[in-house]
Amino acid sequence: MGIASDFVLIVLAGLAGGLVARALRLPLMVGYVAAGVIVGPHTAGPTVVQVEDVERLAEIGVALLLFSLGLELSFRDLQSVRRVAVIGGPIQIVLTCAVAALAAIAVFGMPVQEAIWLGAMISVSSTAVVLKMLSSGGFTQTLASRVMIGILVIQDLAVVPMLVILPQLGASDHLLASLAKAIGIGAALLAGVVILGKWLLPKLLRLVVAWESNELFLVSVVSIGVGVGYATYLAGLSFALGAFVAGLVLSESEFREQAHADVTPIRDIFGLLFFVSVGMLLDPRYALSHAGQIAAVVLLTFLAKSVIIGAIVRAFGYVNKAPWIVGLGLAHIGEFSFVLARTGFTAGMLSKPTYDLALTSTVITMGLAPLAASLAQPLGRRFPWLAGQPAQQV
Repeated sequence: MGIASDFVLIVLAGLAGGLVARALRLPLMVGYVAAGVIVGPHTAGPTVVQVEDVERLAEIGVALLLFSLGLELSFRDLQSVRRVAVIGGPIQIVLTCAVAALAAIAVFGMPVQEAIWLGAMISVSSTAVVLKMLSSGGFTQTLASRVMIGILVIQDLAVVPMLVILPQLGASDHLLASLAKAIGIGAALLAGVVILGKWLLPKLLRLVVAWESNELFLVSVVSIGVGVGYATYLAGLSFALGAFVAGLVLSESEFREQAHADVTPIRDIFGLLFFVSVGMLLDPRYALSHAGQIAAVVLLTFLAKSVIIGAIVRAFGYVNKAPWIVGLGLAHIGEFSFVLARTGFTAGMLSKPTYDLALTSTVITMGLAPLAASLAQPLGRRFPWLAGQPAQQV
């Protein structure tokens, strides 16, 4: 049956993992990641065969997660956090990359070029994981969640110049021209999506609604999300980022609530595919044989990112528990590190040990992300960041 049998196996494994996670009072995605380890190619027992096809389907899951997030938010919501996102976001990326690269060189003796790649991978967090945590807890409309999402948008955008700059580390010819071209294409495309979306998409959906077909409305909404995502992918940007922008555009229309309610069940199924596919990347044998090195990377990642992000959020006037919530909520490594790792390895700029270390550390930090985020509230109550005059609170 090919991909069909793999899909059945993933859904059943995800169900079992979700039931165990719920029984242990853990977030469902932890159970999904654990299920991915069990049905992955690195463990005995039932195994997913068409791994690459599953990963492609998982990309749709990420896109639908971000599309749904865009529907819940709006441009007006993000306006309130534009300063910390647009200014603090790039500062966080540069600082995290620098600290991680220096630690990789000093602690692991990693070559400078590979250390910079690893630092770039560590600097980004997972929008899919954060969205799942926020939606599961019902926190998508809080101030701290908007700060996190604003920073995540900047991180996702930063992957584009990273993919241009990092492969050119060995040869700097035409670097500025390539970077300017990528930024120009991205800005033009996203501006076009926003402009056309305000006039074209609402008219299209009004026509569909007039036909009184819920099925056609659902197909139209999903087509808009994945269609815009695919357009951004063809332009050299992230498929998921385009879907997020499409959701933001639709969130300004009168169809926001109906579209979100209809998309949610499909989003959850494809989201399960994504988290199971993340677990499938983890090789328990490699993790056991390099446990000390992996533990050091995971620990340093959580410590460095939580402190850097928390300090930046505090510097922009957010006090009380907000720095803890945002810092610990974004302290893990995101799924775009898989893209960076694969690009670096394919280009011959990352060795196999560094590639395996990056993938394994990313999967583990994503699995531990809910646990780290759960520490924010108790730490925030005991050690509130209240120095100076409070400008923003949770």
